[in-house]
Amino acid sequence: MRAIPFLTRAKMTVNNDLLAEVADVLRSGPRLAVLTGSGISAESGIPTFRGKEGLWKEFRAEDLATPAAFERDPRLVWEWYDWRRGIIGTREPNPAHLVLARWEKRFPGFALITQNVDGLHRKAGSGAVLELHGNIWETRCTSEGTVAESPETPLPEIPPRCPACGALLRPNVVWFGEPLPAEILQKAYEASGACGVMIVVGTSALVQPAASLPLLAAGRGARIVEINPDATPLTAAADFSLRGKAGEILPAIDKLLVSGGAR
Repeated sequence: MRAIPFLTRAKMTVNNDLLAEVADVLRSGPRLAVLTGSGISAESGIPTFRGKEGLWKEFRAEDLATPAAFERDPRLVWEWYDWRRGIIGTREPNPAHLVLARWEKRFPGFALITQNVDGLHRKAGSGAVLELHGNIWETRCTSEGTVAESPETPLPEIPPRCPACGALLRPNVVWFGEPLPAEILQKAYEASGACGVMIVVGTSALVQPAASLPLLAAGRGARIVEINPDATPLTAAADFSLRGKAGEILPAIDKLLVSGGAR
């Protein structure tokens, strides 16, 4: 088990030598886990829907993405989600999403864990994605608990109802105050504990329990590669902390892997 120092001097300056060094770490074909956050989606033009940019009809996300809000006014909540889906549906995966989809086939035991609900990893071609916070393109029956894909936007009926039993459908996402899906979270813990390298892309490293996954990986001896425009609480524990856009850094690393280039 590798001890995690309180402060480290992670390699941070993004240059060709450092990218090649990261590529060298990956070239051996380690068991790879990747954790993504809102930063990778922001590069596709998807807003966070929180804070000032998430204001909708004078409501904040924190006012609408709760079980209590849905119980009180399901139509209002679904109008907000239909608006969000309309925005997300016009966006496309960026080069970072596409690289990760290719790496699923390249690395044995590859695991992709995301905090995002936009479905862009699936749209890019990733198969087995561990979506910690759910997927906005799915619905869940409030009576039977059945989950179904719901790609149509705008929705033909608001609020939508289950075609089988007539109960209200809700977005299949994790709302404020709700626990993460236990099975998916367990798989994320297992993947993090078993990987040899974890790449953390576009996450603030503040939201738990996702923020604990890289520390679990590091504690089990994995090397940590952070890709983020800014420093985060994870930076101190990272072996490499690359400053910049994932849509530029990941393709550059992938190009070195494909070409076999060395430092």
